[in-house]
Amino acid sequence: MKTITLAFTGASGLPYGLRTLECLLSAGCNVRLVYTQVAQIVAKQELNLTWPSRAADLAELLRAQYGVTAEQLQVYGQQEWFAPMASGSNPGDGMVVVPCTMGALSAIANGASDNLLERAADVMIKERKTLIIVPRETPFSAIHLEHMLKLSRLGVVILPPNPGFYHHPQSIEDLVDFVVARILDQLAVPHQLMQRWGEA
Repeated sequence: MKTITLAFTGASGLPYGLRTLECLLSAGCNVRLVYTQVAQIVAKQELNLTWPSRAADLAELLRAQYGVTAEQLQVYGQQEWFAPMASGSNPGDGMVVVPCTMGALSAIANGASDNLLERAADVMIKERKTLIIVPRETPFSAIHLEHMLKLSRLGVVILPPNPGFYHHPQSIEDLVDFVVARILDQLAVPHQLMQRWGEA
């Protein structure tokens, strides 16, 4: 059973993050979720979801929604420095930042570690664990690209949410699943979100 840190920033694209959460829980993973204050605003703007500011309250809401236990889903705010993923002694198996703002990308690339999200990402890099960043911006500036290249050279997976169309998507959900499938593949988490290339 894998333990995955999942981070929601204030970038547009929260449906990718929530679908990733749903699929990780369905696959039996333990998820440590960290979210920013701006992610709460995005949840309201994009999905008409009202999320509480207290991590404990959001944890209760999401556990009820997905029918999981406190052991399987833990939720943390940005300043919870005693969260397990803040230390290299308990990093878990991987981390996904989806969606990722350019501000968070910059902070991670430069080792800022000023909050739990940035520190957890820093731990993943130093412990050589899988870190996946799903940057949600377009177009990318030279600054953005330089940060991505720096992280890629450190072994970080840069996975822009660019869905393909060869599977003939019929809905927005199909486009979201295409990206989430790529995330799960990088984490080696089994799924059946879409037919694989070359399969009948």
